[in-house]
Order: sequence, then structure tokens, then C-alpha cells
Amino acid sequence: MTSLVLQTATRILQPLMLFVSAGLAIIYTAMGLCYHGGVKGLPMLLLVLAAIGCYGMSLAPVTWVVISEIFPNRIRGAAMSVAVTSLWIACFILTYTFPFLNSKLGSAGTFWLYAAICVGGFTFILLKLPETKGKSLEEIERRLVRE
Repeated sequence: MTSLVLQTATRILQPLMLFVSAGLAIIYTAMGLCYHGGVKGLPMLLLVLAAIGCYGMSLAPVTWVVISEIFPNRIRGAAMSVAVTSLWIACFILTYTFPFLNSKLGSAGTFWLYAAICVGGFTFILLKLPETKGKSLEEIERRLVRE
């Protein structure tokens, strides 16, 4: 299924990433509200599955596509190395800090923090990630250099 999504969406990366980051912010906010209200069972299961599906069919694979096409050819290898290393460090930090955040902020606070991070990601994508549909790598590079 992810392959199908990527095949149809490889040239509309920015709108897809915006939609999913907003969707995840909404899902994480709802999860925080459920934890805060003591909701258990099917509603939480559905929210968790929605978050996994939303992330797994979009942000997870699309991030790799963006990393592979956003850098100019002359620095692509080194830049991708830095980007991938940064991505894995961020994944480690997310996984490592969850138990600490959960104990300090509670489950509701942790997911509200994750929702806020998704809103920050939405803003970053909106302001900094160029749309690549119908543009060559050289055109993308010119736009990034201007900014």
C-alpha cells in the first residue's frame, strides 16, 4: 500500500506531508484528550492504528524521498549522510525520551507535546520545504539557494 501511495504522490510531497503532519497533530491531541479523560479500549486502539497508518503510509517513506531529491548533485552524498544521521538521531531521541516524558508529563501531556511537535513540523514544511511537482533538481536548487 505504501508503494502505491508513493507512486501516486512522489511529485506532490509538500501537500502530502502537510496533510499528514496536521492529521498526526489532530490524532495526538485526541489521544492526549483520551488519556486525560481516562478513555480506554476501542477509541484508543483506533487512534493508535490511525496514527500508525497515517505515519507509515506517508511521512515515514516520503521523508526518504525528500532526502533523496532535495539536495543538489554536487553535495548529495555528503548532505544525505548528514540528513540520514540526523533522522536516526531524532528517532533515537524520540524513543529514548518517551518513558521520561511519560513519567514527568503523564500520557496526556506526552501526546500533547507530540501534537505540538507535529504543528511545528507542519509550519516548517509549509515555510521551508519546496514543492517539487514539475520541477527539475536544478530548479529546486535555485529556489533553495535564494532562500
